[in-house]
Amino acid sequence: MADSQTNLAWATLLDIGPPERGRRRLHDRLAHALRTSIRNGRLPEGAAVPPSRALAEELGCSRWVVTEAYGQLIAEGYLSARVGSATRVSWSPDSAPPLSRVPRAPARTPIRYDLAPGLPDLRAFPRRRWADAVRTVTGSAVHYDLGLPDPAGHAVLRTTVAQYLRRSRGADTNTESVSVCAGVTDALVRVCRALRAQGIADLAVEEPGWGRLRDAATSAGVRVHPVRVDHDGLRVDDLAGTPARAVVVGAAHQFPTGTVLSPERRARLVRWAREVDGFVIEDDYDAEFRYDHHPVAVMQGMDPSRVFLLGSVSKTLSPALGLGWLVAPAAMTPALRAANPVAAAPPVLDQLALATFIDRGWYDAHLRASRRRFRSRRDLLVRTLGTQVPQGRVAGTAAGLHILLHLPDDSDTRGAVRSATAVGLRLSDLDDYRTEPSAKRALVLGYGNISDTEIPPAVALLGEALRSAVPRSRLDTGR
Repeated sequence: MADSQTNLAWATLLDIGPPERGRRRLHDRLAHALRTSIRNGRLPEGAAVPPSRALAEELGCSRWVVTEAYGQLIAEGYLSARVGSATRVSWSPDSAPPLSRVPRAPARTPIRYDLAPGLPDLRAFPRRRWADAVRTVTGSAVHYDLGLPDPAGHAVLRTTVAQYLRRSRGADTNTESVSVCAGVTDALVRVCRALRAQGIADLAVEEPGWGRLRDAATSAGVRVHPVRVDHDGLRVDDLAGTPARAVVVGAAHQFPTGTVLSPERRARLVRWAREVDGFVIEDDYDAEFRYDHHPVAVMQGMDPSRVFLLGSVSKTLSPALGLGWLVAPAAMTPALRAANPVAAAPPVLDQLALATFIDRGWYDAHLRASRRRFRSRRDLLVRTLGTQVPQGRVAGTAAGLHILLHLPDDSDTRGAVRSATAVGLRLSDLDDYRTEPSAKRALVLGYGNISDTEIPPAVALLGEALRSAVPRSRLDTGR
């Protein structure tokens, strides 16, 4: 081990360069020069560097420059200093693992076509009008709007949302019953906390269903009980066999099956909530997009005292906005606030921008244009699947931003997803949304975040992926 390096020509060894060679300050350039000399082995591990005063005199700089550079390298682990001893090099190239041993993230094939569910058409986000709304509220917000925000959300947006839900979704609501939140998942966590505080610790969820809702409920401390869904929606008779006193349901458009809760089961579900002194939590995540009939009104209007209503703009505008709402039964509003004392509403200016966006009719105009675009895209996807994937059966087409592609029971849908991913096509297996695998095979295909021109090549790749997942006999017969 070298005992000292103070006999080196430090001005030659450390090429810190004149100021005009770069914008970095002198102590940064000195630290860089020392670091480089250590990394390339010119300053070996254990070598002593000169005292700060001596090096400053040799380099013709202030002592502060040297002490700052030394301090930086000590913090980075290149140097070590002990009281009464020289500052020494504490790193060598041999102490770093070889590049071949450094774990690397596996290379991922870039996504060329996105047929996974969950996103709207991000290309069609109304940038100009959203920017106009933000600019308007930034200039018009009064000083107290810029203070500490109301955890329940700004009264202006709560009023706007209440009015919007009454006229467009048939909800029975008012400003006081609305809370602004970051989205449906955030809203569910708040509701679960309030229910648990009221002694309700068991929650039923749809099977199959959105896994993030199950995870959100579990994180809030409630026990989750999956309940099967069939062609009429949630099986309420099965629900009655669980200890749950609350249930999350996508009444207008269940995810991922796409079923609509039948009128008989809607009525039965409300009666169940009254019988068990419990609640229905209605996830109204994409009910604005219904193509073959008028949108189905929310269940919340059937019994506002027993139904929570959750919604957001994640599927209509963008999840990046982080804006949603929660409509609570009047009797549960105090419990909801008490159970979430540190809940934070989204930024106030964003809330006011959304209120402006809705009040000026821009939201309705955006939804009308989106419905036309998504209906045309859905039709194109269904037609293309019919010609290129004849062994599949399409379902769940009436609403939303995704469909189900049912396949023969012996299909390897998991393998199809892997094959598609390898060529840049993103898909989802229906089993991804089940708590237990099923013999019924299906893929969940989203058409929100893909352009019309991308659908034919995307479906062609899907067909290629399925050739290894569906028996040849099925492909030949087209059954």
